[in-house]
Amino acid sequence: MLREYLIRRFTLLCFMTLLLSLFTFWLSYLFPGDPLVNLSGIQNPSFEQIDELTIKYRFDDNIVSQYLAFVGRIVAGDWGFSFASGLPVFEQIKGLFPATLELSLYALAVSVILGVPAGIIAAAYHKKWPDRVINAVTLMAYSTPIFWLALIFIMVFCLQLGLLPMSGRLSLLYEIPEVTHFIIIDILLSDSPYKGQALLDSLRHLTLPTLVLATYPTTVLVRFTRDSMLDVLEQNYIKTARAKGLTRGQLIYHHALRNALLPVIKQIGLQFSTLITLAMVTEVIFSWPGVGRWLIDSIYQRDYPAIQGGLLAVSMFIIIATIIADMMHTLFDPISRNQAHGKI
Repeated sequence: MLREYLIRRFTLLCFMTLLLSLFTFWLSYLFPGDPLVNLSGIQNPSFEQIDELTIKYRFDDNIVSQYLAFVGRIVAGDWGFSFASGLPVFEQIKGLFPATLELSLYALAVSVILGVPAGIIAAAYHKKWPDRVINAVTLMAYSTPIFWLALIFIMVFCLQLGLLPMSGRLSLLYEIPEVTHFIIIDILLSDSPYKGQALLDSLRHLTLPTLVLATYPTTVLVRFTRDSMLDVLEQNYIKTARAKGLTRGQLIYHHALRNALLPVIKQIGLQFSTLITLAMVTEVIFSWPGVGRWLIDSIYQRDYPAIQGGLLAVSMFIIIATIIADMMHTLFDPISRNQAHGKI
């Protein structure tokens, strides 16, 4: 049964990857300009370069050969050159994506730390004042646009109080060599004499973007955990345990919590995929040097090779993260393997 489930997930991954590669390939023809220039990123090529690129990209062959050559270049890391910077697109994405991933991981951690316990408390005190307060705060946070909340935070904590910086990952005073491109890890790995100050400064830069980005998934986890816990508390075995005289804390900790958190595990993984997309808006507002801000800048600059590579990287990561989240859920809940049969 597990083998069949893994085969279905792998087949789905291959199918989604195929559709994504086809869409990315056709973007070169849909963008304005010469498809050869859009694929290579070389503007105003000479006659010799045109001949070399025609052979390399198989423009003298049929469309199938061109697509297969495109897939081969993607696998090899040859994603063309950016119009704006003239640098290889793949190298730029490889250097910028860790910043987006770092911000999303911290936001996800904050969402889990705040959202799951709040959902459990709301379910434990159903229709009482803790439940009403948590629901009211959750509804307000869920209804607040992320860009508006970011601007409010900047106005209050940066401009009015001056407690936190409003942009960047690290102050210009600190020079930290980039090894992993994860700023906190690079600071810890460095032998800088001001390592402690740089670490504190990076955490201050990270605070506001993380809180803003974590707002939406936190509200989702609160509502989802609350509903899952209430469903479990209505089961017959919970009612039997309650009839035996168990306290509310014993019911939740020993009987309801484990079963209620099974669907929450999958939802956490799905929210991580959502964070990657929401990070684009957050990165622009806070000038966070991630792939989302770079992709939006590329759209404004009509940098077609960068747009193509950025969409491919972000979409591929979201697909893989969603598949992994679904597989992690089945490891904890084997019954879902049969329920998920035939679903995408």
